[in-house]
Amino acid sequence: MKAFRQAVEARDIAAIEALLADDVVFVSPVAFQPYPGKAMTVAILRGVLRVFEDFRYVSELAGADERDHALVFETRVGGKDLTGCDFIHLDDDGLIDRLMVMVRPLSGAQALAEAMNAQFDQIRDEAAQG
Repeated sequence: MKAFRQAVEARDIAAIEALLADDVVFVSPVAFQPYPGKAMTVAILRGVLRVFEDFRYVSELAGADERDHALVFETRVGGKDLTGCDFIHLDDDGLIDRLMVMVRPLSGAQALAEAMNAQFDQIRDEAAQG
């Protein structure tokens, strides 16, 4: 997870993309259905990096099998502070095949939903170009 953490903290989309499996599934904290595929996940993460302000990881947890990880972060979106967690699962090749994000409090989640919704046409276009 060190490579993913460093890539996100450096806002290095190419490095993030290299760590994702082609069949990665992104589970959003504010959308009902998950988003499958590398192109869509990369486009969403690009959008996230555009809306997160003062992002930083504050804690890291690893599962006993080394395939499950949790990275706790703090950030701000639209003037609202939020705390979140990236739950990451690695496939047999060590690539991320599932990335689920949860955030709190509700006001922060709502600010994130609003900010990401405003970007979704651009995200969809970037994924199509993918």
